[in-house]
Amino acid sequence: MFTVTDEARTEVAEYFKSHDKGAIRVFLMEGGCGGPQLAMALDEKKDTDSVYQIAGVEYLIEKDLLAKVQPIEIDFVADGFRIASSLQQGGGCSGCGSTGNCCSS
Repeated sequence: MFTVTDEARTEVAEYFKSHDKGAIRVFLMEGGCGGPQLAMALDEKKDTDSVYQIAGVEYLIEKDLLAKVQPIEIDFVADGFRIASSLQQGGGCSGCGSTGNCCSS
């Protein structure tokens, strides 16, 4: 399952009012204190993608990744887009060398 909330659809539509329309890829971003997470960027369609047409916008995700992280929900809240999935976040903060709160300054 792949869903985009009304709030996220509105924000994407606003973005494309002043930018060339393109496909949005959901991809796995490695690294960081919280472990791997899903992110979005404009990209070209590949043969290995699942493609979702939602409100006139193409959303792309590699089929293998989709099988591992679905269901996916893209939402927009006050401070930006949020991508919820079954992706398990890694625990701890060993990657950033912080003590106490993860990656705080």
